[in-house]
Amino acid sequence: MKVVIMGCGRVGILLTQELCRAGHEVSVIDKNPSAFDRLPPDFKAKTVVGYGFDRQILEEAGIKEADAFLAVSNGDNSNIVSARVAREHYHVPHVIARIYDPTRADIYERLNIPTVSTTRWGVKQMILMLTHPREEIRESLAGGDLFRMRIEVPPHLVGKPVSRLAVEGRILVAGVDRGGSGFIPVPSSTFQGGDVAHLIVHKDALELLDELLAPIGEH
Repeated sequence: MKVVIMGCGRVGILLTQELCRAGHEVSVIDKNPSAFDRLPPDFKAKTVVGYGFDRQILEEAGIKEADAFLAVSNGDNSNIVSARVAREHYHVPHVIARIYDPTRADIYERLNIPTVSTTRWGVKQMILMLTHPREEIRESLAGGDLFRMRIEVPPHLVGKPVSRLAVEGRILVAGVDRGGSGFIPVPSSTFQGGDVAHLIVHKDALELLDELLAPIGEH
């Protein structure tokens, strides 16, 4: 996948590292040439000095062939303008903008540009930690109605169907980690020792999940 990133701050650097490690082709745009000094020398990302909403700069970064454009600079306006250019002019399939001001995020979502509001996300995670102090919970979704959870499969479920943890409309087993690799379960899938299940759980089904995870006889 070819990815263009606008912004070489902390978020841009981390995105570049993760995407390069995964084998993707990455170009990074930043108006400050010294920003690229923070990139590790072993990451082979293309660097372009300029503004991410400048079409000449975008084309130098490879926007015409890009599969994704990520706008993660420190400016909300710059992020959304460049994201709109990438989406509306270059028709990049995947465009995401980072937005600091949560009141703007809703407006930009209506422009059909997915946004990540770090402020809103951070508040939700803090509330989540206060109200649901479970180490298995990784994040809240859908305004707090859903939780993404990581559960180590208990011994009494080893050899049992993965569907034993699924409850229609309430608990979804989205994936299973096994020995360093993962898979999306099918009806015939069974748990093995050492498996880790990734669940999407409705907030009203947390007690039900506890019952399903308890050994037989403790329900």
